[in-house]
Amino acid sequence: MNDSVKFWAVVPAAGVGQRMQADRPKQYLDLAGKTVIEQTLERLLQAGLFAGLMVAISGEDPYWPMLPIARDSRILTAPGGTERADSVLSALNRIAPTAVESDWVLVHDAARPCLTISDVHLLIDRLQDDSVGGILALPVHDTLKGVEEGRITATIDRSRIWRALTPQMFRYGALKHALEQAARTGETVTDEASALELQGKKPAIVEGRPDNIKITRPEDLALAQFYLEQQTHE
Repeated sequence: MNDSVKFWAVVPAAGVGQRMQADRPKQYLDLAGKTVIEQTLERLLQAGLFAGLMVAISGEDPYWPMLPIARDSRILTAPGGTERADSVLSALNRIAPTAVESDWVLVHDAARPCLTISDVHLLIDRLQDDSVGGILALPVHDTLKGVEEGRITATIDRSRIWRALTPQMFRYGALKHALEQAARTGETVTDEASALELQGKKPAIVEGRPDNIKITRPEDLALAQFYLEQQTHE
């Protein structure tokens, strides 16, 4: 690993998680004795790799300041935006005085608390010499159907389809430029890879673990707790 290149972690956490049907954003729901976001951030801190860990928080968030982890000196915050891309770009701007173009940024979902340190190291090991960067992902095993108006129109070749996970890892300069360009042109950016794709880049795929789930619906909390318990025995 090149010691002159720094690694930064960015966690966009300004979402409201409407599909959880809860009284608070999903990152603040209880999971195995802590909040979801605390579990997530502790995993990233345990990796011991990052020059800084940036969390993008809504300015109207009453929950974050109440968490013990919010006072961890290794964590900095940036204003969250309306969309994920806005939050990530805000975090990148926050570290602009310290980061350089060639540094790597790993963007990770606040609602993926089951990330393993081994997957973080796998992503970095595979991509640190890559010209573009890339993402953790999983191949799709289900049969996929194209649907219009409630009717199947086609069966899709699943061998070419992967589920995007996080972290997603790109050079600081390239990611910042791609997000700024997408914001100027009004292009839809659903993850960091899609911003690079709009630049004509082809991010790499690194197969991750299937227990790196994203908490989206109420039943996902029980599954995440099960995975966390299983991981403690590995």
